[in-house]
Amino acid sequence: MALLVAAVTFLVATIVLLAIWYSLQSDSRQKVIRRRMDAVRKVEGRYKISEDLALVRDEMYSSVPMLHRLLVRLSWTSRFRDFIAQAGMSTKPGKIVLWSGVLGMSAYVIASRFFDMNLLGMLAGIGAAGIPTAIVVVKRRMRLRQFEEMFPEALDLLGRAVRAGHAFTTGMEMIAKESPELLAREFRKTFEERNYGLPMHDALINLAERIPLVDVRFFVTALLIQKETAGNLAEILDSLARLIRDRFRLRREVRVKSAQGRLTATILMALPTAMLMALGVANPQYVSVLFTDPLGPMFLGAAVALQILGAIVLWKIVHFEI
Repeated sequence: MALLVAAVTFLVATIVLLAIWYSLQSDSRQKVIRRRMDAVRKVEGRYKISEDLALVRDEMYSSVPMLHRLLVRLSWTSRFRDFIAQAGMSTKPGKIVLWSGVLGMSAYVIASRFFDMNLLGMLAGIGAAGIPTAIVVVKRRMRLRQFEEMFPEALDLLGRAVRAGHAFTTGMEMIAKESPELLAREFRKTFEERNYGLPMHDALINLAERIPLVDVRFFVTALLIQKETAGNLAEILDSLARLIRDRFRLRREVRVKSAQGRLTATILMALPTAMLMALGVANPQYVSVLFTDPLGPMFLGAAVALQILGAIVLWKIVHFEI
């Protein structure tokens, strides 16, 4: 056990020292690159090119060259980068991976050191390693939810612009200028892609990929069909905005009627942990058998697995897709 803790501690210290060394080594290279890119940035500023359509794109998965070469070989890295971008974050995937590794190994070393249990250390390490990804997931969900709430207003503005005789691209430019930043950024990117020569079909598909919402896919599909078959674009946009608002209303009604079920599910999921903590305070000797007996960690692991399975089942029961 002591040998394992020493090995993990050495590994954590090595990773931290390597990260510091690479950051110091990259400072001089960054200065050279910064001087070389000054001319490009001046061109971007002269023509007012947005950050989303910069002339030079940063395709590095990590500022650490060794980690970047490793991530390039993995198939999920590009999807993870898109996932981070959907959360509105500019963090590189390599930084998330490094933070996950450092937090996971640090939690494992600390838990194993103080509690002298490999199983508890593994569970603590896995939980700590998932914290950076969990932050990305939460921020992505909040951002997409905000976008979905504001999307009908953008459709109304676009419909009014088309009805007033403006071109569709002009209506998108109006959204980019007059809407909140969350909406304006995505529509500005789509407008600039179209303005710089990308076909409207591809620009709309890129919008649907950047914002993976059902409503946005409805919007893109309706526009592509209207482009092929013609029709009243303003009426299509008004109908789509009305449909999205009806979905919001129905979703809120479902949440109200399922509130009791969600509260019951929350209590059932929290009850085992709360009871274990209460028993640990009231009668520590009774609970200490789970940590001292050789079969205790096995039963704790089985309980945690069943708890996670039950939480997933309860979540599926009380949540409805509208």
